[in-house]
Amino acid sequence: MPETVLLGHGPLAREQVVAVVRGGAHVTIGETAEKNLGATRQHIEALAEATEPTYGVSTGFGALATRHIPTESRTALQRSLIRSHAAGAGPAVEPEVVRALMLLRLRTLTTGYTGVRPGTAAALAAMINAGIVPVVHEYGSLGCSGDLAPLAAVALALMGEGEVFDKAGQRVPAAIALEAAGIEPVVLAEKEGLALTNGTDGMLGMLVLAAADLNRLLDVADLTAAMSVEALLGTDRAFAADLQALRPHPGQALSASRMFAALAGSEIVASHRGPDCTRVQDAYSLRCAPQVHGAARDTLAHAELVADRELVSAVDNPVVLPDGRVESNGNFHGAPVAYVLDFLAIPVADVASIAERRTDRMLDVARSHGLPAFLAGDPGVDSGHMIAQYTQAAVVSDLKRLAAPASVDSIPSSAMQEDHVSMGWSAARKLRKAVDGLTTVLAVELLTAARALDFRAPLKSSPVTGAVRELLRTRVEGPGPDRHLAPEIAAAEELVASGAVLDAVKNNWELS
Repeated sequence: MPETVLLGHGPLAREQVVAVVRGGAHVTIGETAEKNLGATRQHIEALAEATEPTYGVSTGFGALATRHIPTESRTALQRSLIRSHAAGAGPAVEPEVVRALMLLRLRTLTTGYTGVRPGTAAALAAMINAGIVPVVHEYGSLGCSGDLAPLAAVALALMGEGEVFDKAGQRVPAAIALEAAGIEPVVLAEKEGLALTNGTDGMLGMLVLAAADLNRLLDVADLTAAMSVEALLGTDRAFAADLQALRPHPGQALSASRMFAALAGSEIVASHRGPDCTRVQDAYSLRCAPQVHGAARDTLAHAELVADRELVSAVDNPVVLPDGRVESNGNFHGAPVAYVLDFLAIPVADVASIAERRTDRMLDVARSHGLPAFLAGDPGVDSGHMIAQYTQAAVVSDLKRLAAPASVDSIPSSAMQEDHVSMGWSAARKLRKAVDGLTTVLAVELLTAARALDFRAPLKSSPVTGAVRELLRTRVEGPGPDRHLAPEIAAAEELVASGAVLDAVKNNWELS
């Protein structure tokens, strides 16, 4: 049975988001949340009956907020809001992004500050649990007032309109998918259109997923860097704890300790540790790996702090306060999330860049300390990993472009009512591409370092790096005549992305 995540009963952890989005955990709304939803809704219904207009309840929206809407037109108002705001374009985004968007909007609804009816929240939970994924398009969010077009596409499906992907992944009309799942389409009441669309849930969801991926990839980067150091006859002395303590960044200390531990017991490292070794110090791409990887870890820790704050926030406009007041605010602005999404793209590019430099070093006879040219089986006849490094370099170049910030841009909208926007959705979209790129770069380093270690035989690798090489050899053959490399890169990517590389060393390498 899948794990169940209870909403409205304490904070929602990042791990729980991943469990629902990627692991298929079910969501349920707690009793306390249901009571809060009911109590808040009473305030909205009282304001709906009042003669004095209230924004979001009995008025138009955005630049049209000054118009009072009569009672008999308010259902049409909500329907029109969602239909008009579901104005996305471009390809459909990944289902996991949409599931995160839906879950995080539901989380805000269950805080009791939005004014939706309990049944509306329950219907959204039922859609998530049924595996129904609305079609959300690439373009349409400026990150303020939240992710409007993406969230409107979800609300449209909740109304039984638009298109969705069903549990089998087939693209079907929303009405058909809802009927098959036994979910009654929702007829939205006052305030519910705004509550369903006014949040930063898409960009936050992508931040949470990127953080989960980067935690794994930075561990892999420490492993592949250690393999490269070993293959290039580098030293582990620069990673010693007493040297790292001189510059007490926590991420740096962690990466250094992991690399040091990964090299423990290596016959290759021991072979050049004595007085006969004439090398004074290793190149920066080897010696400074903990400084680069560690700075990336510390940047990620800051981004996770922002995500955790967002996961206990109630992002909506207007909000319904416990005393019944409905107040406009600016909490929907995506700047806090947009900045860290942009920030993360910088260390992703740099971690990839230093990995590519290590790969190139292993292929160059002038710098590889005895390895064959390009790690070819028969240099001249064979090209070895020459073009794999080209692919790595192309990805790194793309990552540098993706590191340019989106959040410094702002395009005014809604007749200048929304005259400064965050572009956080755009920052999140390019970060997802960057994470994929880093996966590819580390996969190529893994392939190359493992092949280089094979050439160091009969000297044995450390238990940790040896376990990684042995795992790779279950999918990719060792040195020999040139083979079709693209499938080997893809196989290494899958081992990195799935976490199999880390699983292979969990008994020998402390990851706590």
